Amino acid sequence: MAERFLVSVDLKNLRASADNGFDLKAISYLNRVHVTVTPETHQEASSFLQKHFNNFVTYCDCTELEKLEDIISLLNGGATKVFVAYWQLKAIIEDRLLADQDLSRLIVSFDHSVCEGDPEARAKSILSKIKAFVPDVPIGIQVHEVHNWRLLDTMHQISKTEDYPSRYVTLAYNTRDHYVKAVRDGHVAIIPASELTTDPKKYPHLLPAHLLITTGIKSDRPDGLFPTVVTDEHGICLGLVYSSEKSIETALQSGCGVYQSRNRGLWTKGRDSGNTQQLVSIALDCDADALQFIVRQKGEGFCHLNTSTCFGPYSGISRLERTLIDRRESAPAGSYTARLFNEPKLLEAKIMEEASELCEATAKQDIAAEAADLLYFALTKCVAAGVRIEDIEHNLDLKSTKVTRRKGDAKPQWSEKVGLRDATNGSNPATNVSPDKETVKEAASLPKEKDDPAGLLNGRIQMRRYNTTKTDNETIQDALQRPSQRSTDQIMNIVQPIIKEIREGGDAAVLKYTHKFEKATSLTSPVIHAPFPQNLMQLPQETIQAIDISYENIRRFHAAQREEKPLQVETMPGVVCSRFSRPIERVGLYVPGGTAVLPSTALMLGVPAMVAGCKKIVIATPPRSDGTVTPEIVYVAHKVGAESIVLAGGAQAVAAMAYGTDSISKVDKILGPGNQFVTAGKMIVSNDTTAGVSIDMPAGPSEVLVIADKSANPAFVASDLLSQAEHGTDSQVVLIAVDLTEEQLAAVEDELHAQANALPRKDIVRGAIEHSVTLIVQNIEEAMHYSNQYAPEHLILQVEDAESVVNLVQNAGSVFVGPWTPESVGDYSAGVNHSLPTYGYAKQYSGVNLSSFTKHITSSNLTKEGLKNVSGAVMQLAKVEELEAHRRAVSIRLEYMEGGQR
Repeated sequence: MAERFLVSVDLKNLRASADNGFDLKAISYLNRVHVTVTPETHQEASSFLQKHFNNFVTYCDCTELEKLEDIISLLNGGATKVFVAYWQLKAIIEDRLLADQDLSRLIVSFDHSVCEGDPEARAKSILSKIKAFVPDVPIGIQVHEVHNWRLLDTMHQISKTEDYPSRYVTLAYNTRDHYVKAVRDGHVAIIPASELTTDPKKYPHLLPAHLLITTGIKSDRPDGLFPTVVTDEHGICLGLVYSSEKSIETALQSGCGVYQSRNRGLWTKGRDSGNTQQLVSIALDCDADALQFIVRQKGEGFCHLNTSTCFGPYSGISRLERTLIDRRESAPAGSYTARLFNEPKLLEAKIMEEASELCEATAKQDIAAEAADLLYFALTKCVAAGVRIEDIEHNLDLKSTKVTRRKGDAKPQWSEKVGLRDATNGSNPATNVSPDKETVKEAASLPKEKDDPAGLLNGRIQMRRYNTTKTDNETIQDALQRPSQRSTDQIMNIVQPIIKEIREGGDAAVLKYTHKFEKATSLTSPVIHAPFPQNLMQLPQETIQAIDISYENIRRFHAAQREEKPLQVETMPGVVCSRFSRPIERVGLYVPGGTAVLPSTALMLGVPAMVAGCKKIVIATPPRSDGTVTPEIVYVAHKVGAESIVLAGGAQAVAAMAYGTDSISKVDKILGPGNQFVTAGKMIVSNDTTAGVSIDMPAGPSEVLVIADKSANPAFVASDLLSQAEHGTDSQVVLIAVDLTEEQLAAVEDELHAQANALPRKDIVRGAIEHSVTLIVQNIEEAMHYSNQYAPEHLILQVEDAESVVNLVQNAGSVFVGPWTPESVGDYSAGVNHSLPTYGYAKQYSGVNLSSFTKHITSSNLTKEGLKNVSGAVMQLAKVEELEAHRRAVSIRLEYMEGGQR
């Protein structure tokens, strides 16, 4: 099928009707759409693919997605091709995320800046970069905002000798002339739907939609008509006709099969006979010299002889479907046929009977006959349920788009029926699972497919179990590994150019990335300064009360951490050493946000900064697409006395606070959680001596470890595990069960399954459960051994006499003691801080506390006698180190003393 155009639609504004007369239904006639996918619209894109897979060939621009797995999920979800940035192409190939045959579904996207300079050199550079990674796979290229055709013309000439497919362009000017030039030069133009119309008389300033088809097609007939194949939704040819520019325009306007008769002019199929056609889509053939009209045929059929097609009646599956539909309507009451449609158990028995006979068949002719019988009864079930062949074909086509493969083992009840033992040495897979050495496939934070096994064991949401007395230590350590994160090198390569641009470009660069990633294009300043307008803090009274209670509890706990007086020690007579604390003057607090509302993080960072006495508090958080900040965060910023709110997220926000800009204050320390890009940004700026900034700690996905013994309430245990699992698919939860019986374990697992299924974020939970585990240990000492080894962010003790067990804790971010202390209270309102070390860093780091916002200064104060007492040791060590000036700084003073000089 020839590519000539893509119609770009806005995922946030999919309307059944449009001002320009070009709505989603009209777009479907053209079949080929382009959508831009951001982290915020990824779910809308997946839903669009799921809902419109049969209506559109969908191309997804994924250049703004940070997670490669999000790109893969779109390919799995039915995206025909995806546009990726060069770094994404490189990472996908290096991580082997796609098989070679699937790489051809990638299109590498370049900014319009590649048009600058020598076009031949640029073209060769672009093509050689791609070829270096995929020498044997034809990958498309895209250039944005084309207004300089020389580069594309040159690339077209060069690519003739290379094996390159289409070149996609977004035009700087969406005029008829620009579009016609793009298509005639062999490019695929991406045109916004808002620039098109099916009513050019009413909207003369817009591009007529039929030109998308007629510009790219050529005719070898003297009358200029285009040969046209008419097919149904299954691709079965109904007949041959001709089309003209006018008939195509009319077909798009009416949504009907409209053609050009060589004798009678415009011909609307079925207008007289009643055998009408509903237009599905129009496509060009591979050479762009013929058309395919895909239609839904109504009435007796396409042919004037009242047959389904001009080549006779339907055959095969399509014919059987028609027969079954007729039989369902006409079968006498009580007949065998009527019973098949009306008695589900009878039909179920027939399907199982035919499936069994097909499995037993060995001869070629017998297999064919039994397969036909099975298809007959399977299609009967479909017709009875109102399922059409196109619905089945939709699911078959969707499976063909998959780029990841899942384990294809049969379910246990069927494996056992035929004597097939489980691959894990024949044991029960629910209780003894051998660790999978492949990369864990995380569930998407989206509605899942029915056959996605992530987080499931035997159809239930359940964690894998390991009994430490029956499993070797290496297997247990593998099971406790955190979910793998993207390679540090990949992240750093993405983040470093962003930081460099912010450092050099200041406010303009910050705004550029806020416009790009947050879509807040209305913003003209990257910061809001205090005092914050009251209208930015409009909140329900109950929310204000909740924030105020949490604020006060956090303030009390952190205020109690103040040092009452400086430390002072006389280390020897006349030598007094002291230590005193001072607040860090300027702190930057990163609060993840955008579409999320996270006032708790603003409280956990802002309140201790205020209590410590930091003179300048700067909060950075991504704005919403309309440029505003969530009012809860503004309210917290007001309460803690923040100087300003930086309207940016990601590494760009970190860089803005680290280096400062014309309007954003430079800070001395940056604190707060964030994704891998935020963490990478913090690491980079903290290692840059020109920035002069420190950070709180490295960060990773959220995690919890629950230790439960026989006294624990199963419902409490399950709820604590799920409260962390719902954070994200990269979260991990661990249960250490202390000497629980099979019945007690089952009670916890039953609660986990039931509670998880009631959660709105069930699919995210399943992604986390996929790499979460239960360890069965014999006693509390063994449980604490594994807990200290794991060093969890959150440790929950649901055990008898939990307070005494706290003495055994060596490594943990925060501990929650006893049955009435859920982790949630620490996240919000108890008073302890929820900014904690993850990924095992609790072995080296503390969570955020008052000292995170202070620094300690030491002082020494010596009398003459004190200097005499310590001088010998000082001068001898200086002599050993051959630092003569150090030695003389003491000896000169001693000489002055001996000479009686003051």
